[in-house]
Amino acid sequence: MAAGTSMGSSSTGLVPKPKLSFWQIFNMSFGFLGIQFGFALQNSNASGILRNYGADVEHLSWFWLAAPVVGLIVQPIVGHYSDNTWTKLGRRRPYFLAGAILSSGALTLMPNAGILGTIAPLVIIGAGFLMIMDACFNLSMEPFRALVADNLPDSQRTMGFSIQTFLIGIGAVLGSWLPAILAYFGVSESAPDGVVADNVKYGFYIGAAVFITSILITVFKTKEYPPAEYEKYHGKSESHNTGLASIFTDLKKMPKTMKQLGLVQFFSWFALFGMWVFTTDTIATHIMGLPIEDRSSDMYRKAQSWTGVIFGVYNLVSAIYALCLPFIASKIGRKQTHALSLIIGGIGLISIFFAPNKEFLIFSMICVGIAWASILAMPYVILSSSIPAGKMGIYMGIFNFFITLPQILNGIIGGPMVKNVYNNQPVYAVLTAGIFMICAAISVIYVYDPGAIIIKQEKEVS
Repeated sequence: MAAGTSMGSSSTGLVPKPKLSFWQIFNMSFGFLGIQFGFALQNSNASGILRNYGADVEHLSWFWLAAPVVGLIVQPIVGHYSDNTWTKLGRRRPYFLAGAILSSGALTLMPNAGILGTIAPLVIIGAGFLMIMDACFNLSMEPFRALVADNLPDSQRTMGFSIQTFLIGIGAVLGSWLPAILAYFGVSESAPDGVVADNVKYGFYIGAAVFITSILITVFKTKEYPPAEYEKYHGKSESHNTGLASIFTDLKKMPKTMKQLGLVQFFSWFALFGMWVFTTDTIATHIMGLPIEDRSSDMYRKAQSWTGVIFGVYNLVSAIYALCLPFIASKIGRKQTHALSLIIGGIGLISIFFAPNKEFLIFSMICVGIAWASILAMPYVILSSSIPAGKMGIYMGIFNFFITLPQILNGIIGGPMVKNVYNNQPVYAVLTAGIFMICAAISVIYVYDPGAIIIKQEKEVS
């Protein structure tokens, strides 16, 4: 791997790890633009598509369960095997490439459940395609985070994850806004009951092309440290057991910092899941005054399109704010940066309850975008400094438990709560999400950050 001229030390390395140039870090993370392009299409449109297919609002969170359940299973396995394999393409890149090919196929299937409509009800087929699509996304996603931690010294990890978050934001903006842009240029956003509108359908097709193209750029523009060189920087792996059973051993030996970050992640991702699932119906019922039974009128489809627009806003803000994270963290600390960002995000979610019109939600999503940028970067920055040698992939995968489990819990209870506790008013699910986001901000203050100590010592020495 080509390296810059300056050197930095790694928390676990025997030899200081070379610093990389901006463009090396940029190319290494570029595939995440495509991954998040696909995720944005999913997050902005999956609820609307499932409602188009006939789902009731109280069942939406159950259908969304497919995504975190798949992630819970797939990511630790992918992380484990990417730690323990080496090919001509490297350690992590084979998983990017396989995930890209499969994800592109899945994106073309999601809005076309009608092709299998005689096999089962459309909503069941749509939920199945959602599960397949998320499994393919997960195959690509977590090895990217491991790659950044593999290749960068502690002193560059905030920058590395921030650039990654910037690219995530750009991809998500494009993916979120694409259906609305297509509609603006005349692609129909109307369709009969049970059919996905053309602007959404073509958006998914374009997303498939962007996904695989961006992954290929990273695959061909990035190199990885071969095993001998990796060991020189990181030290020998603590274990030579490469069987799947070692996942449970690693789970038992989870670093203290990961356990503490788990609570932060629980609150954060419980909140995000509620926002993703119920925003469209919150706009339709709380802002536009539509009945909860409406799921295919032109007004409902406009609510669905507006969800894409405002989700694009929060992703655009996250892309810009991500570039500010290294500076802010250097001034007030990594934990304090994350806590402040989460508080702002919580305020944004709570403000949705008081929104006088749909345009006000732009302000709400600006606040959410600040939290989203930090959620995608700062926990991984803090975590990466506490992971033992040779275990980056598996622990990044295990860390995903703290992302998927709160989503699964929200998926199980969220819909019934909207129906039975919130009296079919999904806005209260979003309000609850805001409260959980603030709880995440409070809990991050108590996390032990060994990397911050290392950086402080390096500054004192220099």
